[in-house]
Amino acid sequence: MSTIKNSISIALLSGGLDSATAAALAIEKGEKVIGLSFDYGQRHKRELKAAKDIASHLNLLEHQVININLGKWGGSSLTDLNQSIPQEGIIQGVIPSTYVPGRNTVFIAVGLSLAEARNAHQLILGINAMDYSGYPDCRPDYLHSFQTLANLSSKAGREGKAPKLWAPLIYLSKVEIIKEALRLNIPIDKTWSCYTGLEKACGLCDSCRIRDEALTKAGRHDLCSNLKNDRPY
Repeated sequence: MSTIKNSISIALLSGGLDSATAAALAIEKGEKVIGLSFDYGQRHKRELKAAKDIASHLNLLEHQVININLGKWGGSSLTDLNQSIPQEGIIQGVIPSTYVPGRNTVFIAVGLSLAEARNAHQLILGINAMDYSGYPDCRPDYLHSFQTLANLSSKAGREGKAPKLWAPLIYLSKVEIIKEALRLNIPIDKTWSCYTGLEKACGLCDSCRIRDEALTKAGRHDLCSNLKNDRPY
């Protein structure tokens, strides 16, 4: 990522470890960062408090929280309380029920709108294509295609100044992301990954499993959501 003097970036800030790390990497490179979070009808609204905590910790230029209720029509166990959050672990080749139809497409579109309004030159995404749950909108081909759309869909784009989609973590493993977060002094204990919507992380959903396994491998088992001795990692 090339940094322009006094340049502004928009960071999609979920409150999770990945988005916090991606935003911090941009700040390290001299970017002024505006955070953008979404209340989209998710059962785990606890992540919005985490997003506010991270925005404060990173001293962001601005933090916008937008209400877009994707839960109104369900289609995901994250937004439909009649569905159960899967706890059997990731099944290779299967997109889990926690996939929210169109979520990243909506979020990126809104982020590009804010970027154009604020004259920001890039949109920071914490998406990852290595240790993830198989979501279709976290993959490199999706990112590349959306960049093409960004170049064509706005005044800024048609003038050759479309915000760039920057996903610095896309090819990193979760262990590598945690090591970056530690290096950048991200308060990992203040981030939120659990899908269940409980006050404490469950340690059993896919997101908790991925996070806890990586924390253990990175030598920070003390930060795991569930410290039971019978965990498989």
